Amino acid sequence: MYYEIRTYRLKNGAIPEYLKVVEEEGIAIQKSHLGHLVGYFFSEIGPINEIVHIWAFASLDERQERRAALMADPAWRAFLPKIRDLIEVADNKIMKPAAFSPLGTSLPA
Repeated sequence: MYYEIRTYRLKNGAIPEYLKVVEEEGIAIQKSHLGHLVGYFFSEIGPINEIVHIWAFASLDERQERRAALMADPAWRAFLPKIRDLIEVADNKIMKPAAFSPLGTSLPA
């Protein structure tokens, strides 16, 4: 099991606009390709203007295939400009859970 943790620092004040367009259009496209959404968060305390979303994949090969399918989708490519200019910095991590992690080492059924 692999967890992709994507963190975006948005322009000041852009969180409401970003969340609105993702909720109305983007998340459905992402979920149709990426599969298991673990969580989608925005900062309230700590670093400001931050979005974090976490996706689970059974393998790195699965992640690569799913992300390639997402990037090839014309609907996703049309959606990207709606959020691209709101993002100042993007960071991406791939993490593996420890054996005792509550998230476990396999996707939920």
